[in-house]
Amino acid sequence: MPLTILVAEDDLGTRLSIGDYLESCGYSVVCAENGREALALVETYQPHLIITDVTMPQMDGYEFVRRVRKRPAMRLLPVVFLTGRTDPQERVMGYQLGCDIYLAKPFELTELGAIARNLLDRVQMIESEWRSRLQAAEPVVRSETSNKYAPSLITLTSREKEVLILLSDGLSNGQIGGELHLSSRTIEKYVSSLLRKTDTNNRAELVRYAIEHQLVD
Repeated sequence: MPLTILVAEDDLGTRLSIGDYLESCGYSVVCAENGREALALVETYQPHLIITDVTMPQMDGYEFVRRVRKRPAMRLLPVVFLTGRTDPQERVMGYQLGCDIYLAKPFELTELGAIARNLLDRVQMIESEWRSRLQAAEPVVRSETSNKYAPSLITLTSREKEVLILLSDGLSNGQIGGELHLSSRTIEKYVSSLLRKTDTNNRAELVRYAIEHQLVD
């Protein structure tokens, strides 16, 4: 499934431009015209990234992000602030609230797209590493008849399963990244995790192992 980006922007033209561009990049986009509306959408859509204007009616971007950050599950959610304000104090306030990037208006959509991709890749890599460390900390039981891990003990994340299926179809890291809207570097991390979990040495062994143990259809 595509990653979800929430865009909060009171200017209709800017909001539509950002939404259309990010959707063309393969993301799922939900939009709000003020912070109050955006706050409600956070609960509904659980976005992977927030892009918000600072100056908005009813609730500005600062207050919106302040309320989002009060929720434990949202404390690490990446945030991009968009603003025409250039006062350093404004930027300091934004960073103190936990924004990752402060992008001044006017800006290029291609730059915003690159920022979004970088932040999302970073978060996914952190999550993948965190899961791998948790799994590595668990006791490992090996099969008595093989030096490979017992298939029933292998636990794959939903993203690892997606990568493994596409890998079994013969796709390259770049092609898999295109299908899942991830960078090749992120796909390499998932492949490395799969190799480690299955105790295989290369992609060919990994695919053969997956087929033999019915990890893929």
